[in-house]
Amino acid sequence: MKAIQDYYPEEFARCFGCGRLNENGYRWRTFPTGDTTETRYTPQPYHMAIPGFVNGGLLASLVDCTATGTAAWAAYRAENREMDTSPPHRFVTASLRVDYLRPTPLGPELLVRGHVKSISGRKVIIEVTVSAGGEVTVRGEVITVEVPESMRPPSAPRPPWPGRSTTAMK
Repeated sequence: MKAIQDYYPEEFARCFGCGRLNENGYRWRTFPTGDTTETRYTPQPYHMAIPGFVNGGLLASLVDCTATGTAAWAAYRAENREMDTSPPHRFVTASLRVDYLRPTPLGPELLVRGHVKSISGRKVIIEVTVSAGGEVTVRGEVITVEVPESMRPPSAPRPPWPGRSTTAMK
């Protein structure tokens, strides 16, 4: 099964967190699972905040990348088209809120779930949770926007922004 990030065109596949073409990045992969998405990652000892616990910046990055991938997937779904069709959708973060509910233990695989809260034009709001050992340790809300014109390489196809209907997914 292909990850959402596997569909990103080369121009948009270099993110440090989820870019498949970034040799020095994490290359996180997010997969659709019904009406949500999942990213799985096992932090390494060097991702430590204090002994035994994961660094909050890494957790925020996981929330961020899972949300932007989920937003791209949601945009295709809202248009009833496959992710391998053109023009491609790619999102960036406009706002990132991360709530650390409890310390996240270092060691177990983390399960990061993305859920589409709403879609309105070029904006998609995503709710994200991070779980360790079945316990939610982090909750986030990310406002994503389709990559603005000023950030698009000249070669990148343009998405059909006008006319996208306002939708909420549950």
